[in-house]
Order: sequence, then structure tokens, then C-alpha cells
Amino acid sequence: MKRRPSFYNDLQPGLFDDIDLSEEAERIARRRRQVSRLGDGDNTMLFMGLGSGSSGNCSYLGDSDGGFLIDTGVDAGMVVDVLRRNAVDMAMVKGILVTHDHTDHIRSIYSLVREHRHIGIYCTPRCLQGILRRHNVSRRFKDYHRPIYKEIPFTIGNFTVTAFDVSHDGTDNVGFFVERGPSGHAFAIATDLGVVTDRVEYYMRKANHIVIESNYDADMLLQGSYPEYLKHRIMNVRGHLDNADTARFIAGIYTPQLAHVFLCHLSADNNTPEIAVRTMLDALRDGPGLTAVGDGSERPEMRDLPLQVMALPRFEPTPMFVLRKPEN
Repeated sequence: MKRRPSFYNDLQPGLFDDIDLSEEAERIARRRRQVSRLGDGDNTMLFMGLGSGSSGNCSYLGDSDGGFLIDTGVDAGMVVDVLRRNAVDMAMVKGILVTHDHTDHIRSIYSLVREHRHIGIYCTPRCLQGILRRHNVSRRFKDYHRPIYKEIPFTIGNFTVTAFDVSHDGTDNVGFFVERGPSGHAFAIATDLGVVTDRVEYYMRKANHIVIESNYDADMLLQGSYPEYLKHRIMNVRGHLDNADTARFIAGIYTPQLAHVFLCHLSADNNTPEIAVRTMLDALRDGPGLTAVGDGSERPEMRDLPLQVMALPRFEPTPMFVLRKPEN
């Protein structure tokens, strides 16, 4: 049987190894070399969406030394496979940050940490209790818990992370503000929130890259088939953000220091990526007057635009985005 070389450590294959230089192996090796060349400074982060929406939420944030997952509500095997294909071995994943205790954010956490025991679960104590109370998970889940507290920074890898309060109907819900290096290169994420509070705005204003919910189009929801109680739950201040509110907020805080806006947690029934992105682009045009905004692709006419806006896919992983702090 052929042995596949590992591209995640410094050891070279042995002299007599039968190396399978398949297209996949070559692609992984190439990606690993690209990642290692991203630089040792503080101006680069790596971001990948691995699922977004009520079907399951998960994303990866890191640098050339490794990183962490934010939520793991998608299939654990898929996470491992997709990261491996992007030259991120699970040994490089230093933790899982948990936003709240709903199933679509925590479904596969325990299966991942059970197989990769170096990975800690970073959540507030109240969130942990919510997970244990609401879900049929092993009590050994607590063995992997790394307690965090809102507004108290902690470090994971090369990153400093601050959890902040968000308004949602889970247990002790948080968003995360992440900084790398002394230059203040910053990333912020809030996946589920019914209203933009002062604390959310405080951290989002400081971020160069934002992941924020754009859950529903109000007309689609109101005219759709959902029962009234569910419509009210979604539109409640402890529910979800609609496209228009998200777009107005981002347009209101925009400065040239904002490089990426990733729209997340789009409803499958009451939204489309096209509607969510168009609502955002209209607000950016009508507010700060931006008429040229990229779509996150590598197309020549798009990739060099200073602001990129895109909706994270529900099921498919995104490319591994290289996030840099704007120089202006």
C-alpha cells in the first residue's frame, strides 16, 4: 500500500517511502508552502467558512502557525477533511470558540475534541451549563472546557480574543473580537443577534473584517408560510437580524479600514445570497457612496477592490481567504 506523505510536520519522507504524488497531495503541498510564506508579521489572517445557517455553523480563523474554529455545528469529518485539503492539520487547531448553545453551533464539538484531545472548548460557564442542560452530550464535555468571560481578553495561539454580549435567545450568547499583532489587525464575528447593541457596535467599529448575520428579507418572512409565533421569534430583539438592519449598520460604521464583510446565517426560506448582498451594496452606495465593491472572488476586476462583500454559503466551504489589514 502506498504511503501518503504528511505535509504538516518538518519530517521528510524516508528514502524508501513509496510517495504518492497525486494531484491532491501536490495541491496540499503547494497550499502548505503558500501558507508558510504568508509572513511572520501581524498583517495576515486566514479565514474560511465551513457552513453557515440553521443547518450548521462553523468557521476557521488562523495564521501560518495555526488557529481555531468558531462553532462546530457541521459534520466533524467534513471539517477535518476540508481543513486538511487547505493545509491545516488538526494539530494546528488550538481550540473551538462557542458563540452559544444552539444545536446548529455545537452539534459536532464533542466528537471533534474526543478525537483530537488537545483542542479546548472556549465558552462561558453559563454557555457550558446550557449545552449540558439542553443537549444529550457526555458529561466529559466538561473535561475540555476552557472558561472565558465577556469583556475579558484571552489568548489562543497568536491571537487575543474578547467575547462580547449579543442579544439572542440562547444561553449567554457572545460574539468574538479577535486581534493579531501590535498593529491592531482585527476581526469581529456575531452570528446570531436580534439587534445591534452598543457593545456590538463598539467592537465592529474597530474591526477590519466582519462576519455578521443577515438572516432574512423582511418581506419574504412576512409574506411567507412560517406560523406567526415563529415570525415573531425571528423578528424579536432576541431573534435574528434582517438584511436591511445589517446593511444600515455596516454602512453607518464603514471606514476605509474595513476590508471584508461576510454575511452569515442566511435563512434558506426567507432570504437568498443575492438579495442579502444587493441590500448591503445598496446601503453602501446610498450611505458612504461606495460604487465599486468586490465580491470576494479572484476575478481581476474584483480582487483588488478595497472592500469585499459576500454571503457565506450554507453548505459548501469557502476558499481560504487571506485577510490583510488595509494600509490606508
